Amino acid sequence: MQQLDPPSPAPNISHPGVVASDITKKFASAVKTLAPGELIKDEHFTLFESVAALEMMDSKMDSGALAEGESLDEEYDVSRDLLPEEILGIIDQLLSLEMAWHLGYPLSQTVFTSVYIESLLKPRPTSIDEADFVRDAQRREKEPKLLFVLRAYCLGLIKACCFVNELVKDELYYEEEDFVSNTYDRTLLFDIPVEPINSLLQKARADLRVVSNVVAKDVSAALDLRLELRIAFLRAIDLATLRKANPDSLKMPWIQMSGLIEHINKQHSLGKPVPEAFSTKLQRGLASTMPPRPMVQPSFEESYGHFKRLFQDGVDIMDVLKYAEPQSLLTFVSTFQARKPQPLVYIRTLLQSLLFKEMVVLGNYSIRQIIDHDLSIVVLPCAPQIDPSFDRIELPTDPRHQTAAQMEIFRQRVAECYLDIFRIFCQNRCRVRRTLCHSIQEWDILQADVEEIDQLLQIALDEKPLPAERGNSSLGYSLPLSSWAYLYKLRQMEWIVQLGFELDIYQTDELAGMYWYLNYLAKTRAQHGDRIKLFTMRSLNEARHDGKTKDEKQLSHYTIAKEREYMQSLAYLRVTMLDAASTWEFADSLCCLYTALLRLGLIRPPPRPYGSDALRYDLRMKPFRTIALPQLPSFDDFTRATAQPDISTTDLLRYAEGAVAGARKGYEALGKMADTQAFSVGAHDRWLTNVKDCLKAAIAAGVAVSTLQRAYEKATAEKGDAGGGSAKEEDLKIGLKVEMPASGKGYHDWWIVPKLVPAA
Repeated sequence: MQQLDPPSPAPNISHPGVVASDITKKFASAVKTLAPGELIKDEHFTLFESVAALEMMDSKMDSGALAEGESLDEEYDVSRDLLPEEILGIIDQLLSLEMAWHLGYPLSQTVFTSVYIESLLKPRPTSIDEADFVRDAQRREKEPKLLFVLRAYCLGLIKACCFVNELVKDELYYEEEDFVSNTYDRTLLFDIPVEPINSLLQKARADLRVVSNVVAKDVSAALDLRLELRIAFLRAIDLATLRKANPDSLKMPWIQMSGLIEHINKQHSLGKPVPEAFSTKLQRGLASTMPPRPMVQPSFEESYGHFKRLFQDGVDIMDVLKYAEPQSLLTFVSTFQARKPQPLVYIRTLLQSLLFKEMVVLGNYSIRQIIDHDLSIVVLPCAPQIDPSFDRIELPTDPRHQTAAQMEIFRQRVAECYLDIFRIFCQNRCRVRRTLCHSIQEWDILQADVEEIDQLLQIALDEKPLPAERGNSSLGYSLPLSSWAYLYKLRQMEWIVQLGFELDIYQTDELAGMYWYLNYLAKTRAQHGDRIKLFTMRSLNEARHDGKTKDEKQLSHYTIAKEREYMQSLAYLRVTMLDAASTWEFADSLCCLYTALLRLGLIRPPPRPYGSDALRYDLRMKPFRTIALPQLPSFDDFTRATAQPDISTTDLLRYAEGAVAGARKGYEALGKMADTQAFSVGAHDRWLTNVKDCLKAAIAAGVAVSTLQRAYEKATAEKGDAGGGSAKEEDLKIGLKVEMPASGKGYHDWWIVPKLVPAA
């Protein structure tokens, strides 16, 4: 047994009425009577008190614990004289700390570790004149000459943090997962307008030029550029609220900052660090229950890279205001958020603000306009359901009034779910998938609800079912609203599965099954798109026929504008069905490829002593378990469809070869589409890059299938020559091994294509 350290002497307490006694021996002997795991608790000694007792004088938990000779408060003098190079060094360190805050670390570990920032914020200033490092007027007169540059920069930084913090809090984000908005009882100059701060920054630039004769020219230019950066940042934040302005004009400060950060990076070596101007001791004065934490400061090179991407994202994000139609808007948001590395939370919340602030879409459009425009593209081109003239009919028995009333009920029901799709794509990738799993439950209920509205509109509009073709039974009624909801639900279900591949949720031996399920969903979407197209073509033919058979006055009702609307709807259905077919074929080919690899023993399931295939299936399909349509396959059906026991490996690989060739043709066709044809206006470059990456992945899959085909044929031929034709396939000497791409290193994150290389 380890010997106890000798007991420390009893404390020397000298106070009337206090008698100190050493209880160490009594306590040690009492402890020996306790059995292992036994705990004695006094009912008056609460959990809070016990935890507090553990924290006392523990430097990791007690922010007031002091080392020998250490002072409680920071003793750095903010009125000390600084060299111009030292001011430059402090500003550059503040830039790095600001970026650390944008990356998700709290202010207490970043910006609030600056002694200069703390002196500006405490005591709380009520005006721009009070916001100074030294509050005493007499001491302020003796302030070093160049400190005005640092003061102006710090005030601009604090105000920018205030604006960013308020914007993020107003939008959907996840506290401490994406961003920490806690200001620890510091106001961040909330009550001081931005105009005097801008004026102070401009004055500091002018004063800096006046004293340029006492400052090295390159250092003076470097300080001036940093002040200019703060002015541009404040202007960019201010202009972002003007959503009705020309988007190109809103880009200007972001473009300016992109140029400034390049020069700032080149000038960084001119600065001289002042590490004593930053201290974690300042955390002791913050309103926080958290234990002391170390300062978080990325390197300047790393911060420069983040700022460069931040400013470029700020430039690109303004293109969202160039509205064309809802499908292009959704493409813009989904492709923008999928960037690698992912845009910072400030950019993502700024995108939400541009989209939905005050429930006005992009600053110009009502939610009704966006939903009706979407309906006209997807299911209801030139349809009476979205005819605005029906709103003026007040007679309750008039079918037009009834139609308008039901459509208003529909819009109110779907508005939140519809806008949430855009909001979801403004989150981090893990949250996108997790939130989509909840969203499809809402859309499933929504689909059932709006089907009732469809049935009421059938009566009001006297709709006829689509007649049978080629002896098939009638397709029934169009049900456009529920068809629209079903299509969006299917797209979200596909995104959930595809994001599962991107986020490495599935293990290698599960890929065959999950690609089969993706194939199942994409095939369902393609079939549903074909059904919508049949009813759209009927509507188009009826509109054209009515125009030809009626008199000249009625003929004018079928206009070029209506023809254009029908053609846009058919173009959307064409690209949707082509995308679904390409996804269907590619997923089918990868399912067959991974199934063949499992059969041949090139991929082996890891040992799972506490799991089973059925339990794992329940886990993977949990998001889809309650969805009514499409119906979730049973575990037996899923296993049989994935393993395909009735198909030989030769036929399986031949089918995979044909499927991947079909996917290649589909992606090649998609890649030739213009932005208006692909419904990617404003985001066509990103959309096209995504399609090309899918094409590259399809080509790589084709190579893998061909390689496995040749190796399998050679191995079976050699086995047949040796008289072992009845041997198991996994015993064949294929002579290959599988190399799986690292996460994010493949051609496309959604298409995990194995690489087959000769075995050593």
